Amino acid sequence: MRPAPRVQAAIELLDAIIEAASNKGAPADRSISDYFRQRRYAGSKDRRAVRELVYGAIRVCGPVPKNGRAAMLKLAESDPSLLELFDGTEHAPHAVSDKDQAAEGGIGPDWLVERLAASGLDQTQASALLERAPLDLRVNTIKADRSTLDIPIEGEHLVAQQAIRLPAGTSVEQWEQWREGLIEVQDHGSQLVCSAFGAAPGETIIDLCAGAGGKSLALAATMQNSGLLLASDIDRGRLSKLEPRARRAGAGMIQTMLLDPGKELDMLADWHGKADGVLVDAPCSGTGTWRRNPESRWRLDTAELKRLSETQDRLLDMATHLVKPGGRIGFVTCSLLDEEGSTRIDAFLERNPGWSAEEPSMPAGTTQGHGKRLTPSHDGTDGFFVAILRAA
Repeated sequence: MRPAPRVQAAIELLDAIIEAASNKGAPADRSISDYFRQRRYAGSKDRRAVRELVYGAIRVCGPVPKNGRAAMLKLAESDPSLLELFDGTEHAPHAVSDKDQAAEGGIGPDWLVERLAASGLDQTQASALLERAPLDLRVNTIKADRSTLDIPIEGEHLVAQQAIRLPAGTSVEQWEQWREGLIEVQDHGSQLVCSAFGAAPGETIIDLCAGAGGKSLALAATMQNSGLLLASDIDRGRLSKLEPRARRAGAGMIQTMLLDPGKELDMLADWHGKADGVLVDAPCSGTGTWRRNPESRWRLDTAELKRLSETQDRLLDMATHLVKPGGRIGFVTCSLLDEEGSTRIDAFLERNPGWSAEEPSMPAGTTQGHGKRLTPSHDGTDGFFVAILRAA
């Protein structure tokens, strides 16, 4: 593909992504994969170049653009060479006219920018949410240690004990160290909140919203593969990815349980009052992950935010039934909105007077209510909120 057809391809993809975001459809990465699956003639360089154009345009647009052409014209304001490719030749965008109007820039929809500001994020902190994220690794201490691990690229050692940072786009899945389970891809912030949970060898831990198991694997390593870790979720597709990952990592103490929505506590009846700790990595808006999923800010609305907050409350209350006396709940969201962080903890403590909040022990982050917050601008991580709750 020539440069001009790449721009046209990016515009077509942006049209699909904008429509999907407006209708709660497929995420951007899936739309891109589907697009190129139907266009086998596009080589790897073409796919990479188009992908860069698409995500570049998404990052510079604030509210949802009118269409892909408007989004690409917004990107062209910072890269004027793109305008030369709007030349109307075959498979290229038609020439720019006076009727064309670039999309609006900014951080996101106005209401969401206001919520971020109310949660203590100024313009600089909010802008950092749209920068490109690096690639972070966690060395799996069941099999290796950062101090002695040899990897093809020398990375930066971060403050989390087993964290290594590499350039974005590094193909670690091609490395022998990844195939043998010596390393896992995990954001530095995610590693820090797992460490703050304080899982210890021999404990019984429940990862209530385990998903594909990234945090479960980190907890298993912290527990030195000793004790019992139940990883549960209502998403069969995501949870099914954990078992092969656990085998590769050598984490034999992980059990999985697929839960039915609305029947979680009944299915977990045998675990009531048995857990030393329950990790509630709750579904959330994902405002802290915009560096990786920038179009997700176009999907969120106030009704969805309210639904997510109610789900977070329900999961926290569910976790109280699972911990033993003196046990703990770790509450984590990859959100920087207080509605999905400190406000949820305040509401929990009001509903549960026998519980108390403890300061999470982390070598990074800033205090936010009864918990701690990690941000891209302050900590160089994805955005997270974490709180530790202790039963009487």
